[in-house]
Amino acid sequence: MPGSQTKSDFNFAWPFRVRYAEVDGQRIVFNAHYLTYFDTAITEYFRALPYDYMGQVHRTGEDYHTVRSLVEYKQPIEFDEDIEVYVRTARMGRSSLTFLLEIHSKDADDLRATGEVVWVNADQATHHSATLPKELIKKIVAFEGDGVKR
Repeated sequence: MPGSQTKSDFNFAWPFRVRYAEVDGQRIVFNAHYLTYFDTAITEYFRALPYDYMGQVHRTGEDYHTVRSLVEYKQPIEFDEDIEVYVRTARMGRSSLTFLLEIHSKDADDLRATGEVVWVNADQATHHSATLPKELIKKIVAFEGDGVKR
């Protein structure tokens, strides 16, 4: 995974407040919840593009399979903290999207966690990879600018 970015390297962030159900006995976020934060932030990122993710599924019979998830824990996140999850598309392949993510506390630049999530667009009948939709590629390039590798 590439080194950490700065907040200014991201065009999108989604806020969360850590709920009691998300922490362990030490009152810090349990590790599995980081992927939930990432997944939710990616969903909101698609809304911000704007891209009709579910419409694509219904129109084409294609959907995304998560093929890689990586979380690096930098500093604990505690109960009732306001955090922000930053998302950017770092790479687009023929059928894949690579998202880079960071978690920071709200209004601070203290890096709490980094992550990478890779999706592959797949035909749901065959589960074979399918080319990324052109509409989505255009929207990501417009949103992210020149920072997306291809």
